[in-house]
Amino acid sequence: MKLLEFLKRERKKSAPVAKERLQIIVAHQRSQRGQPDYMPTLERELVEVIRRYVDIDDDAVQISMDSEDNCSVLELNVTLPKT
Repeated sequence: MKLLEFLKRERKKSAPVAKERLQIIVAHQRSQRGQPDYMPTLERELVEVIRRYVDIDDDAVQISMDSEDNCSVLELNVTLPKT
């Protein structure tokens, strides 16, 4: 009986899931446009330094750079684990 229930169950459509994933990828790539070439290296090195003191995941550090006129602002967000 369980086998029949398994075969009859309604399957989720993969198109909405794929669309959502694609939107996330596109948004991520758009956010990285216009960033200096050193940003990925900077992010990796910052993660290494923070890991000397706290155990964090690779995606726990988010870096963004905003430029206005002749001033650039580097924003660093680190998600720390609960202790």
